[in-house]
Amino acid sequence: MKFVDEANLRVEAGDGGHGCLSFRREKYVPHGGPDGGDGGDGGSVYLVADHNLNTLYDYRINRVFKAERGANGAGKNRTGAKGGDRYLPVPVGTLCYARETDELIGDLTKDGETLCVAQGGYHGLGNARFKSSTNQAPRKTTDGTPGEIRELRLELKLLADVGLVGLPNAGKSTLLSSISAARPRIANYPFTTLQPQVGVVSAGPLRSFTLVDLPGLIEGAAEGVGLGHRFLRHVQRTRLLFHLVDAVDIEGRDPIEQIRTIADELQRFNPALATRPRWLLLNKIDALDPAEVDTLRQRVIEELDWQGPIYAISAIDPNSLNGLINEAMDAIEAQVAAEDDDATSTIDDSDELS
Repeated sequence: MKFVDEANLRVEAGDGGHGCLSFRREKYVPHGGPDGGDGGDGGSVYLVADHNLNTLYDYRINRVFKAERGANGAGKNRTGAKGGDRYLPVPVGTLCYARETDELIGDLTKDGETLCVAQGGYHGLGNARFKSSTNQAPRKTTDGTPGEIRELRLELKLLADVGLVGLPNAGKSTLLSSISAARPRIANYPFTTLQPQVGVVSAGPLRSFTLVDLPGLIEGAAEGVGLGHRFLRHVQRTRLLFHLVDAVDIEGRDPIEQIRTIADELQRFNPALATRPRWLLLNKIDALDPAEVDTLRQRVIEELDWQGPIYAISAIDPNSLNGLINEAMDAIEAQVAAEDDDATSTIDDSDELS
C-alpha cells in the first residue's frame, strides 16, 4: 500500500431527531394527555488510533464521512433511537487539525485512543416535556440540533525510538536491512528510498526498539528540496537519531561537509531536533584502513567540536553493529525510565496540591 502521511477530509455528525407532537387516544380514557416522545441524539464522528495501520492512504480515496441521524420521537412517550457513531481508524501518531484555523484538535499517540472530531446533534423534545398544571395540552415541541460539520487535516508522524538520517547513498537502507527484518529497496543510485521505512531491531530477549529510515536529505531539504523534507516530521517523535555518514568519500563528498549539511537541515526544519541526542555512524569502514578511520574520527572531534558518540561501522557486517544496537537499547531504556519517573513525580505533585 502506498505510504501517505497527509490527508484532508470532511466529517459530518448526525442531526438530532425531532420531538413528537402526540396525544393519548385510548378507549375509556376520556382525558388523554400529551405523550409525544423525545428524539434521539445524532451520532458523533471519532478518530481511533490503530497500531495495525501505518498510512493515511484510505483517506485519499474516501474524503467524506457521516454519522447517523437520530430518529424522531413517537407517540406513547417513545424516544427516538440514537444515531450510530462513526469510528475512523488512523495510524498511531496521527495529529488532527481544523483546516479553517489550523488549530490542533488532538494527537493520537496510543493504540486504541479515541478523539471526537464532530459532535452529534442534541435531541429535540416532545410535547410531553412541556406538560404542566397550567398547560395540560401543550402543542410545543423542539427540533433536534444539527450535527457538527468540520473540515479536517490529518498529519501522520511515525512513532519510532530511533530515526536514521543522512545524505543519499550513505547506506541507510543497508543498515536497516542488516539490523532488522525490514527489506527496503537497495541500489547504487540516490533516492532509492522514496518513503519512510520502519524496522524492529532486536537487542536480546524482550528487548527491542523501532528504527525509521527516511529518504536521503540534501542541502535545502528543510525548504522543500529533494524528497526528505516531506518526511522530516517523522523524526520529531524519536528519542535518538542515528546520523549515518559515508566515510569513504568515493563521490567527492567530504564526510565533514556531509555532517554539516544534515545538521544544518535538522536545525532549520525544527531547532528542537538540533538538541536531540544524535549518534554519528561512520559507515563503510571496511573500505578504509584503521589509521584512516582514526584520522577521520579525530577530524570530526576537532573540526566540528563533536561531543556525542562516534561509531565506526560497516552496514554490511552485522558483527560490527552489535555494540551499537546494545548501547542504543540501553540509552532508550534509560530515557523511558526517566520519562516514567517524571510522570510519577508530576502526579505526586498534583496530589499534594489538591
